[in-house]
Amino acid sequence: MSTAILTGPAVPGSPLEGDLRSLGFDVRTAADQRQAAELLAAVPAGERVALVDPRFTGHLHALRLTLTDPRFPAAAAPGALTAQPAARPALQRALAAAGAPPRPAAPATATDAPAPVQQAVLPERPASVQQAVLPDRAAAALEADGTAVHRPELGTLVAAVPQDPQSAKETRDAVAAVDDEAVRLRSAVKARDGFFTTFCVSPYSRYLARWCARRGLTPNQVTTASLVTALIAAGCAATGTRGGYVAAGVLLLLSFVLDCTDGQLARYSLRYSTLGAWLDATFDRAKEYAYYAGLALGAARSGDDVWALALAAMVLQTCRHVIDFSFNEANHDATGNTSPTAALSDKLDSRGWTVWVRRMIVLPIGERWAMIAVLTALTTPRVVFWALLIGCAFAASYTTAGRLLRSLTRRARRTDRAARALAELADTGPLAGALATALARPARALPAIAPPAIALLGGAAVVATAAFAPVTGPWPTLAALLYALTSGLAVARPLKGALDWLVPPAFRAAEYTTVLVLAARSEVPGALPAAFGLVAAVAYHHYDTVYRIRGGTGAPPAWLVRTIGGHELRTLAVAVLTAVLTSRGSALTTALTVLAVAVALVVLVESIRFWVSSSAPAVHDEGEPA
Repeated sequence: MSTAILTGPAVPGSPLEGDLRSLGFDVRTAADQRQAAELLAAVPAGERVALVDPRFTGHLHALRLTLTDPRFPAAAAPGALTAQPAARPALQRALAAAGAPPRPAAPATATDAPAPVQQAVLPERPASVQQAVLPDRAAAALEADGTAVHRPELGTLVAAVPQDPQSAKETRDAVAAVDDEAVRLRSAVKARDGFFTTFCVSPYSRYLARWCARRGLTPNQVTTASLVTALIAAGCAATGTRGGYVAAGVLLLLSFVLDCTDGQLARYSLRYSTLGAWLDATFDRAKEYAYYAGLALGAARSGDDVWALALAAMVLQTCRHVIDFSFNEANHDATGNTSPTAALSDKLDSRGWTVWVRRMIVLPIGERWAMIAVLTALTTPRVVFWALLIGCAFAASYTTAGRLLRSLTRRARRTDRAARALAELADTGPLAGALATALARPARALPAIAPPAIALLGGAAVVATAAFAPVTGPWPTLAALLYALTSGLAVARPLKGALDWLVPPAFRAAEYTTVLVLAARSEVPGALPAAFGLVAAVAYHHYDTVYRIRGGTGAPPAWLVRTIGGHELRTLAVAVLTAVLTSRGSALTTALTVLAVAVALVVLVESIRFWVSSSAPAVHDEGEPA
C-alpha cells in the first residue's frame, strides 16, 4: 500500500481523498509542514509516498499519471508530488530542512572553505502561501538536490491548486469540460505506430485494453495470451491444409491485436514493468519465427521444402533489426546534426500523407503480419516467404540507404558510450577478441572507413566461400579463420567512425548467412531445420543484448559470450562440422541440433535469471514499430 499525505486539512466536498484511495493510496493528513515530515518518516522505507495539497483540483487521470507511474523515482504536477523508495531520502531531507528554524548566516572570511551541502533547502515563499504550495516547493527542492523529477505531459487534463473561490470555480469548470476517460483511452495508444496498427487495430484494441483493466488482467497476461495464440496459429499452419492455413491467418491477426492490447493496457493502467518490457519485446520475435517454422512444416507435408526460404526470411528480418539498433545506438548521444538528409526527412514528416507512406514502406510489424496472415489464408507458404523476402529486402534497402546518407553528411562526434554499445552489439568471441588485442596498434593507423569495410569484406569472403567452394573441403574452414582475423581487426579500435554502426549488422549477416548456405548445400536431411533452430537461438541472444543495452544495464556478462563462442567461433564451428560430418548421414543434423539446444539453454537460463531479478528501469517500448 502506498501512502498519500495531505499537506493540510481536507477541503469539504472535495473528491480528492476518494480519488487517492481509488489509486491505491492510504490517505493521511498533516496539520503542518513539520507533521508532514514526521508522517513521511513513519512510512516504511520500501513504500511509495505522495504529498498532495488538499485543495488540489483536477482530473483523476492527471493524479494517476503523476502519482502511480512506476518508471520514475519522483514525479510532480501542480499540487502533487510522489517519490518512490529511491527518492525518499532526498524528499525527507527537503522536508526536514523546511521544518527546521533558519540559522543565522556566519560572516564569511577569506580563509573559509565552502561547507558541504547536507540538506536540500526549500525555496523561500511568503508565509501566507508556504503551506498551500508545499508539494510544488518540495518538488523544486528535490530537483535542486539533484533528484530528477518527472513532470507528465497532461495535455487537456487539469491539475491545479486554486487560491480563491473564483479560481476554484473556474478550475472545476475546466475539469468538467474535458472527458477524463476519453483522454485516458487516447493516451493508451502508442504515439508513433504503423498505418495498419493505427487505423485497423488501435481504434478497437484500446477498448479491449480497458476491458482487461477493469477485470484485473495484467499486461504480462495479455502478452502471454498473444504468444499462445501465435503458437496455435503456427500449429494450424503446420497442418498443411487449406483450412489450417485460413485458421492460422485469422489467429495470427488475433495474436497481433493482443500484442497491441498489452502495450495499451500498460499505458492505460500505468502497469509498466521490467519483466513486461522484456516479454513484450522477445515474444514478438518468438511468435514470428515460430510461425515461419509452422509454415515450413506445413509446406513439407504437401511436398514443398521451403526451410531455406524460412531461414532466409528470419536472417533478413533479424539483420534489419540489427541495422536499426546499431544506427540508433551509434547516434544515441551524438552531438551535432548537420545532415541535409535528416532535414529532408523532418520536412517529409511534416506532411501527413508522406508520413504514412514512409511508415508503410518500411514494412513494420503490423503491415508485415497482416501481409503474412492474408497470404497464408489465400496462397501457399512459398508465396508467403517470397513476398516477405521481397518486401523486407526493399524496406531494408530503403532504410539503410537513408542512414548511410545521414551518416556520410552528418558532422557529429560519437561518444564513448556509443562505441561501447557497438562493441557489445558486435558479440565478439574469445578468438576475435584476442586478435583485436594483438592488432590494436596497427588498427590505429588504418583510415576511418576501415572497420566497416574490413567487417563487410571478411563477411562477404566467408559467405562466398560457403556458397561456391566444396563444403567437405578445407576452404570454408579456412575462410572462417580469415573471418575471425578480419573480425578482430574490425573491432581493434573504438567504433566511433561515421559508418562504424555497420560493423554489428555485417557480423550478423555473415554468421547467419554462412549457417544457412552451408546447411542448404550439405543436402543432409534435416540440416536446414536444425540450422533454423541454431540461428533462432543465436538471434535470441542478440535481441537480448539489445534490450539490455536499451534498459541501461549493459550487455550480457562476458562469460556468456565466451561460453557460446562469439559470432566468429560459431561460424568456424559450423564450417568444421559441415566439412567433417556432411558425408556421415544424419550426423550433421544431430550436431547442429545439439549446438542449437546448447546455445538456447545457456542463453535462455541467463536471460531469464537477469530479467526476473533485474534492476533495469521499468519501461515499455515506445520506439519505432518493430
